[in-house]
Amino acid sequence: MKPLPKFNKVCLVFLMSLLIFSLSGCSTCVVKNQSQPKGYPIASDVQTTLQRTIVPGTTPSTAVALSEIAKYSQYGYGNWTYGPGLPYDKRLDIMPATYSGSAVTKKTKLLNFFTISDIHITDKESPNQLIYLQRLYPTLPIGAAIYSGSMLYTTHVLDAAVQTVNALHKQNTIDFGLSLGDICNSTQYNETRWYIDVLDGKVITPSSGAHLGAGTIDYQKPYQAAGLDKTIPWYQTLGNHDHFWMGSIPVDYSLRKDLRQSFITDEVFATGDVLRDPSKINSRDYYMGVLDGSTPYGDIKYAGPVGNFSSPPKVAADPDRRSLLRTEWMNEFFKTSSNPIGHGFNLTDANNGFACYSFVPKSDIPIKVIVLDNTQKEDDGSADIHGHGFLDQARWTWLKKELADGDAAGQLMIIAAHIPINVEVTAPNSEMGWWVNPQNAVTLPDLIAELQNHPNLLMWLSGHRHLNTVKAFISPDPAGAPEKGFWQVETPSLRDFPQQFRMFEIYLNSDYTISIVTTDVDPAVQDGTPAATSRKYAIAAAQIVKTGDLTTHWNPTNDPTIKPMPTSSYNAELIKQLSPEMRTKIQKLGKLN
Repeated sequence: MKPLPKFNKVCLVFLMSLLIFSLSGCSTCVVKNQSQPKGYPIASDVQTTLQRTIVPGTTPSTAVALSEIAKYSQYGYGNWTYGPGLPYDKRLDIMPATYSGSAVTKKTKLLNFFTISDIHITDKESPNQLIYLQRLYPTLPIGAAIYSGSMLYTTHVLDAAVQTVNALHKQNTIDFGLSLGDICNSTQYNETRWYIDVLDGKVITPSSGAHLGAGTIDYQKPYQAAGLDKTIPWYQTLGNHDHFWMGSIPVDYSLRKDLRQSFITDEVFATGDVLRDPSKINSRDYYMGVLDGSTPYGDIKYAGPVGNFSSPPKVAADPDRRSLLRTEWMNEFFKTSSNPIGHGFNLTDANNGFACYSFVPKSDIPIKVIVLDNTQKEDDGSADIHGHGFLDQARWTWLKKELADGDAAGQLMIIAAHIPINVEVTAPNSEMGWWVNPQNAVTLPDLIAELQNHPNLLMWLSGHRHLNTVKAFISPDPAGAPEKGFWQVETPSLRDFPQQFRMFEIYLNSDYTISIVTTDVDPAVQDGTPAATSRKYAIAAAQIVKTGDLTTHWNPTNDPTIKPMPTSSYNAELIKQLSPEMRTKIQKLGKLN
């Protein structure tokens, strides 16, 4: 064989380099070879659930599997219409029994802010997901949590929600935003960056690895995110999915020693049924599969019993899929063009991974927001799914000091944490209850007692359960000291139906009580956009797994203060009594008189 001419050798090396580069998972190469991507505008008619609600259609009689997305339209899954608005449920649960509030008027608006939660930005082509396990739980919500069609469009729904927030901001100035955790699905760098970059208004390339379908498939195409209005500061809370693999297992403290490497390998992950038994993480029973970005419906491939494959299935590896340590995840929020730099982690020691901080949104309003990390520790020794509420000694000590300092400073207080309290049965019967373990620095009863000992606490905000519930924590002395009661408000998921965020308006009333007006908001998606398709898929998933029928899912303790959620939504006006000391301070603030 004659040697190649020098020119041809150079060409061959260049072509081989180009091929290697195209398979390397470059996050910008797709964009560079196309014209400037365009964005996806939302509908011009922006309304909240106070004006209208999304009402799913009747569940079709023909059963389909969650993965049979191509059949949704054929059988009527995912259909919806607009229904009537959802009025505010005026809640007096924590007020004295003699209080009616019938003649009370809202006097001064103190704050206006939004919360988003459980966005679960998903790298659908990542090799170490749990997609196949959904087939083992075809009609249970736990299955839909690891696979549903809405996984294809997670960045698009966030972009639509951000644009809806911007539109509401033009109508009624928003003071700040709170993100309540689970921004990403599985600790990955690219998932975290997509989230921050959507809020910053960057070009988003929502694909990875070989970037299959990036030029032809709607959910894979690069697009220009709108970005949150730069005048709205937003703050971040840590969720369990932000630092545990699939929100469930510590990356470096599990039986699976190659778990960290599995993020950036080219081999599709094989494991056992970790939903039933987390110790099965070290088994290799099933290949978990990936979603095929070259297909219109994101078909599942490379999934099934290991014995069905002659060799391990493989995908294009991508270093941008690497799993972030807690400290690395927190430091990504300093690489941003929106405000404030650090998004709250500038107020703590991000390099130590302490994800708790507090801030005062408006200097002339005596309200403090306490952002609390109440997720489990990576090295806490727990062998089960890491979705429980937990405070180690450092965080418990910090929280008590923040509450005491707020009382001393005459500040009303809001706690923002990922995991709600006292809405789930306790461990080990629940994956979300307060963790019953000696490593937890405080029991749930002692935590609630401490919170009720601070009369300036208005409410505990959370996500985690993907629900819209409101719970009353009634004072231990409702007649003599009703101000010791507080509210808990959950914000649903942007991924799963009803795909909403919440608005909060806090008012000082004419009788010097506080009104917390909380309103669910559906992103104002425009027909034909990826976000509109995501809504259809999210509704279809809810119909297939029947989440609306599972009363025990959203109120397992039959708590009478947790009310039903019409169309999965719940709007409320929550009344809170001020302590005599706080009422005196408020009266002395001339602006609020």
